Amino acid sequence: MSAATMTSNTLAHPDHLPRRMAVVVFLAFALAYFFSALVRAITATLSPTLTSEFNLSAQDLGLLAGGYFLGFSLTQLPLGRWLDQHGPKKVILAFLMFAVLGCLAFAWAGSFHGLLAARVLCGMGVSACLMAPLTGYRRWFDASTQLRTNSWMLMTGSLGMLAATLPVQWLMPIWGWRALFVMLGVMIAIAMLLIALVVPVWQKASPKASTPQSTSEDDGTYREIWRSAYFWRMTPIGFFTYGGMVAIQTLWAGPWMTQVAGWTAGEAAQGLFLINLAMLVSFWLWGLVTPGLARKGIPVERLIAWGVPLSFLVIGTLVWMGPAVGDGAAVGVALLCVTSTFVALAQPAVGMAFPSYLAGRALSAYNLVVFAGIFVVQWGIGLLVDAGLSIGLTKPAAYQAALACFGICSVLSWLYFLLKKPVQP
Repeated sequence: MSAATMTSNTLAHPDHLPRRMAVVVFLAFALAYFFSALVRAITATLSPTLTSEFNLSAQDLGLLAGGYFLGFSLTQLPLGRWLDQHGPKKVILAFLMFAVLGCLAFAWAGSFHGLLAARVLCGMGVSACLMAPLTGYRRWFDASTQLRTNSWMLMTGSLGMLAATLPVQWLMPIWGWRALFVMLGVMIAIAMLLIALVVPVWQKASPKASTPQSTSEDDGTYREIWRSAYFWRMTPIGFFTYGGMVAIQTLWAGPWMTQVAGWTAGEAAQGLFLINLAMLVSFWLWGLVTPGLARKGIPVERLIAWGVPLSFLVIGTLVWMGPAVGDGAAVGVALLCVTSTFVALAQPAVGMAFPSYLAGRALSAYNLVVFAGIFVVQWGIGLLVDAGLSIGLTKPAAYQAALACFGICSVLSWLYFLLKKPVQP
């Protein structure tokens, strides 16, 4: 965020934060989101250890990783109402207490069901870590800065996923996975303290203040969100393309490298490091260029329409090559994730399509779509892999078939996006 941008923001709207305070608030939220992303992605690195220790099948592994996203999804609708009513600070602090408990429960779990319950609790606990700051940014920053801060929050998430790869692999022989989750609980508690100290108190906005044309008070429901044609236009690509990108990045990238390309667990951890580094750089670049694109009048919808098909080419190449991808497995998955980042622009676009008093509900409703997609794709790929094995496919062929099914769903969601063209609110 440049000084000029933040100064103009402050002058343009009384709710916009001064530059120094805006940076501090962003960093506090970013720290919490860093640890939430680390908790999200750590199962990909730990999958060989957990599979061996608890004798997990591909379906079990998919359900375990997806349990995080199931817990996340369960909270999104009440979360949106609470964010609009109570503000980011109170809500995120309340939710993060459950994240701390979830990390400790995972560390002490003695069975698959214990691990799954703890993952669901972790998902519920960190479910406000992106929606809370984005709700605040909707009021505290102007439109172009919101696109930038969204991208840089996602960059912070990629940094957390980066920390879940080689650093976790290095610490495993020293601490073990249980101690790692105890430390994660402690770090999340520290992030809570920082948020409590620096994030401003929320003053609830009224519909009349946000939209002078409005004559009715906000009833606290999602009625305006569900009636929006623009929201439903963005729904399929959020579910399949965005959700699938995260599902692969946080779980199936690791098994693809080990089960299809024949990499060792250590090599796969290095591959995950490369994939998450590529995502970090991608979101950093998006944060740099989106304000300029917005000033030039290039809409988010056009970027999505042009950019998302690149990911289909990568999926097709991965499916076609299969085990032949060999040493290029990590590069291939990294290209898939990077070319899918165009759809990440949909989330702030949905938030800005509604007045600020609806921002929490609009963002949370769309986040529900994305995380429901992550859960379905993560578990669905596991189900398809097991189904392929049951009919006699080799393990690489089963993974190729599952990825092909995901690719078909992504193409269909993109076509729906192209064909349904309502006017943005």
